[in-house]
Amino acid sequence: MKSKDTRGGRAAPPSRSGFGPRPGRGSSKPEHHKSGAVGPSQRQLRAGELVRHALAEIMLEANVADPALSGVSVTVSEVRMSPDLRHATCFVNPLGGVNADEVVAGLNRATRFFRGRLGPHVELRFTPDLVFRHDESFETAAKMDALFDRLNVQRDTGQATPIDPEDDPKDDDA
Repeated sequence: MKSKDTRGGRAAPPSRSGFGPRPGRGSSKPEHHKSGAVGPSQRQLRAGELVRHALAEIMLEANVADPALSGVSVTVSEVRMSPDLRHATCFVNPLGGVNADEVVAGLNRATRFFRGRLGPHVELRFTPDLVFRHDESFETAAKMDALFDRLNVQRDTGQATPIDPEDDPKDDDA
């Protein structure tokens, strides 16, 4: 038995259960990995790179009046954008890592200056609000390198150079 449609006299397709998407048409939500974690979208990544490059250029050209930023070279390592692209978290590290907290505080004091200069550099509908944070990934990488250089870790991973039996200090006790 065909169901009748009161709009135009065409018969409506038979309904399965009435719930869920029609066959062959996925939901409008992005597919999640089994772990449930979803990273930033391509749009966020692209906008973050635009902002990062623009900030690096602005920091090279501009002279900020803040004493914490005078004569300091700053690396902008990453910019994470919010899903609506209105907020940007900028991860920075001063050259050599010296006075990082003071430099980050100075950058946060100068956010209005950077945001004003950023607008013409990026083609976004809104110029994002900026928040600067110290990027600790450089220190973490240095700590990991130091750990991998330790002899007992190299031995455990099979990367240690074998000890010559004649040079083994354990044989000196006998």
